[in-house]
Amino acid sequence: MNQLPNRPNLDLLKKQAKDLLAAYRRGEPDALARFRESLPSAAGKDDTATVALGLRLHDAQSCLAREYGFPSWRDLGSFVGAQRAYGADRAGSIRNWAGLVYAGDISGSTNRASPEAAARMVEDHPDIIAGDAYLACAVGDGAVLREATQRDAGWLNRPGGPLNLPPLVAVTHSSLVRLPRFRNALHAAARSLLDAGADPNQTVGSRWPPASLEQPSDEYRLSALYGAAGQNHDPEMTKLLLDAGADPNDGESLYHSLENPACTRLLLEAGARVTGSNALYRVLDLDSLEALQLLLAAPDADPNEPAGSQPTSDWGRPLLWAIRRRRSPAHLEALLAAGAHPSARTPDGLSAYRVALRFGLPDVAALLRQPDDEGPLPDDERFIAACAAGDEVTAQTIKTRRPDLPDSLSDMQLRLLPELAAQGCRDAVKVMVRLGWPVARRGGDWDASALNHAVFRGDVELTRFLLDHGADWKEQHGFGGDVRGTLGWASVNEPESTGDWVGCAEALVAHGMPAGRPDPQGRREVVAFDDEALIFSDEVADFLLGKSV
Repeated sequence: MNQLPNRPNLDLLKKQAKDLLAAYRRGEPDALARFRESLPSAAGKDDTATVALGLRLHDAQSCLAREYGFPSWRDLGSFVGAQRAYGADRAGSIRNWAGLVYAGDISGSTNRASPEAAARMVEDHPDIIAGDAYLACAVGDGAVLREATQRDAGWLNRPGGPLNLPPLVAVTHSSLVRLPRFRNALHAAARSLLDAGADPNQTVGSRWPPASLEQPSDEYRLSALYGAAGQNHDPEMTKLLLDAGADPNDGESLYHSLENPACTRLLLEAGARVTGSNALYRVLDLDSLEALQLLLAAPDADPNEPAGSQPTSDWGRPLLWAIRRRRSPAHLEALLAAGAHPSARTPDGLSAYRVALRFGLPDVAALLRQPDDEGPLPDDERFIAACAAGDEVTAQTIKTRRPDLPDSLSDMQLRLLPELAAQGCRDAVKVMVRLGWPVARRGGDWDASALNHAVFRGDVELTRFLLDHGADWKEQHGFGGDVRGTLGWASVNEPESTGDWVGCAEALVAHGMPAGRPDPQGRREVVAFDDEALIFSDEVADFLLGKSV
């Protein structure tokens, strides 16, 4: 692992990443070897295959970060920022470190935790936590916790420290438990606090904006169990709390545990209630068949549970939500085996069978066909089903007979274009657009056009196709912005995925989106436009500002 200097410079690191990318593009063996050794997508590939990957700046940044021992460029950048700010102001340094240890709902920001950055900071500067038992909770320093308890047993259930956290919440929400070198100590710290009398149901008000550290939410309480099961997805910590009497029905833990079915299983065994938690809908977002089966096996699970909140309420039942999320026949079979009604209908009366056809799922539709579905489909539904399946020949045949299609379709039917774009159904979207679907129609979870959804996914091919067929960067989404904002948010927040946001930016600028200009305040990641200033990833900002990427 390479070693960073004591005062690392992010601009210098960005230059190193650009130099690595330039060497890669020249085909230099050392650069190709570095990518093979550090970048998962290049592992095991020969030189020809590595070159064929067409790696971009974000790949070079990820490679460089991994060479320095960080899982991502974001974590490296977080560490560099905290390291450079360290020492100027002790209180500020502590707050910066706490913002790396804890997610935004605890620290009062919109940031994710950066455990590796937090670990490296406290390893380089152990004095950050010196003299503060609440900060010692974050690293699992058992000796400090025992001393604090011996001195004042009342502290076990009293909030304190720079984030005003009860000790057990400070332990279980610490992202450092995700790192093997801290895990055992944090498990031991939780056990020690519980044995000494800490309340397993300690909670703190969420600080997620618009709430704040100074004014936490009274409505949304975050429990110690939620930290273990819902944030860090740690089965051992989850079991410790449940065995000590933590309430599995805290309103958050089950819903957020689904990314690790082992935590979900523990919660259910302890009596977590599925009904009313919205977990059956959430698990279908995540595409986890194991977690779905666990929920459906719970004594209180209702596979026909009505949705109680947006956006799921428009779809009525888990079966219909599974179709909208384009889940596999196995997911639908699990729901049906648990008692889901195949005759479920949307609030506007559409059968599950027809919903499946609308979403290009003929195998799922076959599972759901009911006697009422036996008659021939009307032309509009056959046209939609053919488009959704990417069958342009059949769709065109129907359109020849019915030239009013797709113009005569209802608003709900036309919203399938952005719905399928959001699900990455590139072939279906292309057929729809070629056959006259209104390209700017909005839909999906965040009420956005197909172009917004394509850019969000970093899908260059679909972005170019939509722009070539009349889509416009000015198209709005439900959060009040246009495609520039979508590009900025996705490029910053999804850097480790496979999306190509520079390619999307290139396509957008080629079709009239302004490239912007440097931020008057000198912020490197900000690009100024006539109407607003937006944040982009380094490589997207560099492209928009005319710098070499």
